[in-house]
Amino acid sequence: MTPTIYILNGPNLNTLGLREPEIYGSATLADVQTRCEAAGTEAGFEIVFRQSNHEGELVEWIQEARDAAAAIIINAGAYTHTSLAIHDALRFFGKPVVEVHISNIHAREEIRHKSLIAPIAVGMIVGFGPVGYELAITALKARLR
Repeated sequence: MTPTIYILNGPNLNTLGLREPEIYGSATLADVQTRCEAAGTEAGFEIVFRQSNHEGELVEWIQEARDAAAAIIINAGAYTHTSLAIHDALRFFGKPVVEVHISNIHAREEIRHKSLIAPIAVGMIVGFGPVGYELAITALKARLR
């Protein structure tokens, strides 16, 4: 059976390619999904790729992943810095979590420097643009095998 990785994206990531291209680049979320699915296939994973602007929906997907996934890659967007609900759901998930950010959150506004996900994550990939998702898939391949 092929292991599954959930790739979850938080608020405003549906606007990739339009929103602040000087920070986030020109790739759309559909472009990121296509690249993740190709990288997942190459690494031997099934990819479930989702985006929501709603915190509760992200929490429900994390809970769903507990039974359905071997790992989660998450770019929680602004919820990274504010959501105890996502933090608690990821803690309950109990399997590897990789935190991804397209921009380098540590080089941006001070409010973005603290991640509530980082204490749960096995690793964090920031500042490499959309390729960060592919790097996370590669890292999980090494971690899970």
